[in-house]
Amino acid sequence: MKIDLFGYTFNLNNGYDLSIALSEEGPRAWYVDAARIEPVMTERFTGSVSAGGAVNFRNVAFNPHGHGTHTENAGHIMAEAPCVINSVNQVFYLAQLVTVELEEREGDLMVSDFGTILPEVEALIVRTKPNDHSKLSKIYSGTNFPYVHVAAIEQLNKTSVKHLLIDLPSIDREEDGGALAAHHLFWNVPHMPQWDKTITEFIFVKNEIEDGVYALNLQVANFNNDAAPSRPLIFSRQENKE
Repeated sequence: MKIDLFGYTFNLNNGYDLSIALSEEGPRAWYVDAARIEPVMTERFTGSVSAGGAVNFRNVAFNPHGHGTHTENAGHIMAEAPCVINSVNQVFYLAQLVTVELEEREGDLMVSDFGTILPEVEALIVRTKPNDHSKLSKIYSGTNFPYVHVAAIEQLNKTSVKHLLIDLPSIDREEDGGALAAHHLFWNVPHMPQWDKTITEFIFVKNEIEDGVYALNLQVANFNNDAAPSRPLIFSRQENKE
């Protein structure tokens, strides 16, 4: 199935899922314990087919920011925290996938430049190198993991990008005294918070997916919270813009 969007033709049969499944073995950060998925077991009910129950009926315990792919809005760093789904108001966004090398500065690894961003894109998807499957299960707590330098956010804020997706646990340094400079700058907090902008972290972009223009369907769970699990899907372009 093909669809015309933004002056391009996209193949909806050729999509890529950039999310990391929520699981007990999945990646985590911020010193949270592993996610838990456990059957409900009481004297009157067995929530496991393998244990003799009629159905699988499991409790899931996790933290949206600490476990796997999630999308957040400005409520992440503000006293008011409107539901994140209110910040995702389109079915498709024109997106650009870029692959960037991490730069080392004073012992830190960071993204300091996103490269050339196309003027019309609404979403930027960032794959950092090196890129391997360890990102699907890595425990980032206490590792001083890579982050995004504020200079790159300043660059981004000069474009039409409203949705930033990246394969890191956070766009800010793990230990920064609570400054969260990149988050504040991207959302323009506290001056004039931009509620139509989101950040999606903990994605995974396979190496075989080429850099370029895609249609992004950003699926976000309807949690009444500043962040929720999400499933970004991207679809390949079929022809050049006229």
